[in-house]
Amino acid sequence: MSRTPEETAAEIGEWATAAEAYQLLTVDVPAEHWIEALTAARDRLGLSYFDWLSAVDELADGYAVCAHLAAPGAGTVRHLLLRTRIPRDKAVLPTAVEVYAGAGWHERETNEMFGIDFAGHPHLVTLLLPDGFEGHPLRKDFVLAARVAKAWPGAKEPGESEGDGPARRKMQPPG
Repeated sequence: MSRTPEETAAEIGEWATAAEAYQLLTVDVPAEHWIEALTAARDRLGLSYFDWLSAVDELADGYAVCAHLAAPGAGTVRHLLLRTRIPRDKAVLPTAVEVYAGAGWHERETNEMFGIDFAGHPHLVTLLLPDGFEGHPLRKDFVLAARVAKAWPGAKEPGESEGDGPARRKMQPPG
């Protein structure tokens, strides 16, 4: 049975709003209802498959944290994108591990890449970046090393250094 976006939002909670675009239903919920919304999606809508969780840095608007949920069925798969927004200065959400065990690794990655804390997470440690890495590389304010202008440490051309190394062979035009 197919539900309208409004009916789906009502199943999630009275505080939820929904819209459909590009054949994907997106339900927006306030951050304080994040766990309640995930639980309702699992229990009321039958979305038992946790696909992924990540975030989008929207600068002044904070972060949009998204969880993609699905319900495999007889020949069809129903999808839902559950989304909430949190401010940059208080980037904290409760962990979804108690609702969907598979959320653990996704929350670890999102914590590492965006700096979003998942309160109550059982093992929120680094997953991808090397020990001692500073910063959160998927934040829009993260300065990429490739964009930092640094002086080149060596000579620009062979033979330009102060050593007695060989000079670059002069090229002759063909013919």
